[in-house]
Amino acid sequence: MRNLQETHLNRARASLRQALAWYGYLRKSGQLSSNPELAGLLKPELEALNSTLNKLDSNVIRIAAFGLVSRGKSAVLNALLGEKILQTGPLNGVTQWPRSVRWQPGGKVLVELIDTPGLDEIEGESRADMAREVVHQADLILFVVSGDITRTEYQALLELRRSQKPLILVFNKIDLYPDTDQGTIYQNLQQLGAGHPQAKPLLPDEIVMVAAEPAAMEVRVEWPDGRVSYEWETPPPEVDELKETILNILNREGRSLLALNALIQARDAEAAIAQKTIDLREQEAEDIIWQFTKYKALAVMLNPIAFLDILGGTVADLALIRALARLYGLPMTSYEAGKILKTILFSSGGLLLGELGSSFLLGLGKTTAAITSGDNPSNITAFAGSAIAQAGIAGYGAYSVGKAAQVYLEKGCTWGQLGASSVIQEILSQVDQNTILYRLRQELGIKY
Repeated sequence: MRNLQETHLNRARASLRQALAWYGYLRKSGQLSSNPELAGLLKPELEALNSTLNKLDSNVIRIAAFGLVSRGKSAVLNALLGEKILQTGPLNGVTQWPRSVRWQPGGKVLVELIDTPGLDEIEGESRADMAREVVHQADLILFVVSGDITRTEYQALLELRRSQKPLILVFNKIDLYPDTDQGTIYQNLQQLGAGHPQAKPLLPDEIVMVAAEPAAMEVRVEWPDGRVSYEWETPPPEVDELKETILNILNREGRSLLALNALIQARDAEAAIAQKTIDLREQEAEDIIWQFTKYKALAVMLNPIAFLDILGGTVADLALIRALARLYGLPMTSYEAGKILKTILFSSGGLLLGELGSSFLLGLGKTTAAITSGDNPSNITAFAGSAIAQAGIAGYGAYSVGKAAQVYLEKGCTWGQLGASSVIQEILSQVDQNTILYRLRQELGIKY
């Protein structure tokens, strides 16, 4: 399992380095320096990619605690740390901004615990923005509740589920409930915590019961001289199960979590880069596609030899793909362009291959008409008809290839062997059913 985790880390690093190498190529080739508007637009995402790679190399796993006010988020983290570092208190909103604390629970595992403001704070819009940023950076989420989930908590839980991060539901303040109530609430949390009424109940290591800051209890004290007195004592925190659950997850799949989160961040950054590039260069791409469409149609129409029609059309399609690649700043060899063209042809449901076959048959008829036109002048009309029909098919094919190639190239480095999306799929396909990542694979199954 550890070797597999190291493989996941190495694959994630390779994917990020490939992405950064691509943008390094843009700088060296002058495509960013010659286009300051694009360089300015892409700067935040490029910085995010560098930051993500640095985080991956540091091997620190970030665990963020979320929940509504007064649910005991800070107390839970203090109990894990074994000392009261984060401020707690009876008033709502004690935590005003995210705060992180390093925690080394054992071995070589290094964790950064992040405390966050309550998700239902007054004037909470700016804090909600902070919460979203923390979610983006977190590798594992603790969602702290202290009883049955309220409507507000359920909505917050759904939003956290949509962040595509593994989540542990922490039922805090169990000392305030009798055992029978604890069992009932636990069963409700198992269903609701899944994030959807029809989803499978949470696994045992996805919901944990704790008492991070137990209430003081009155204790009867009997003295040797027969006196009896009553004193108030505060029981120690009950978080051993949560600590053990976290350690099991980190040992079993911590590096894979780290790799997956880095890839998700990289994928999101590259998607933003692609969108900005598309918006800025959309008209240029359309002009290139139409230019090649017209040239290919004209060349096919005028050429009398069927075999050369197909060969020339293929060369034109490859040149179109490479021209679009240059527009988007992606280094592209003829071999790579050929692989994209092959994918486009076969992924079109056979439509484009059928068009090629029809074009070839028309080309044969056109060739025959051209050869016999000297003997029978009426064959010139047949030649012209075949040529025009074939040119229409060739133009349609070129435009279809161009638009499909545009979609592939707009994705940048997310496609290909080391693309972020490809490596995410690879990692999720290899996780064991007993891992918390397996549920994440199910949640991401539709997308991937």
